[in-house]
Amino acid sequence: MRPVSAADRPTVERLWLMFRHDMTEFQGGLAPELPNPDGTYRSDRLHLAFEDDDWAAYLFTSDDRPVGFSFVRALSGPARVLNSFFVVRGARRSGIGIKAVREVILRHPGPWKIAFQDSNTGAVAFWRRVATEIAGDAWTEERLPVPNRPDVPPDVWISFTA
Repeated sequence: MRPVSAADRPTVERLWLMFRHDMTEFQGGLAPELPNPDGTYRSDRLHLAFEDDDWAAYLFTSDDRPVGFSFVRALSGPARVLNSFFVVRGARRSGIGIKAVREVILRHPGPWKIAFQDSNTGAVAFWRRVATEIAGDAWTEERLPVPNRPDVPPDVWISFTA
């Protein structure tokens, strides 16, 4: 796990396409997200991760191969938010994800918030495990509506302090 550099941007952009594609499975709602006409997906968070000083982006590798990324926002806010987290399918359930997220969280001590969807059963189990490993029993979970998206189920938010 390392902070991304400008040279990593093309790699993270390609990983972003995989991440957005995976996430469409869990969106629900009346109008699931389809790719743009050029085959890309919405990328506002991707651009913020590279351009906004209140964000941090990390690339996960295994040997010299990219296997995932993480974006953290609200670095100067009251709680850091794990905005996006992705591990490629071939590296899942290998321990890379839990190791990477621990390193990301420990780089930014303090309160944390992480959102995921109830329908993403893998994420539900993963994030509850992360919260328990980092904060023991001192974490909370709540469901909050997705802003400007009344057509989709609420997000699940886990909160803890690291």
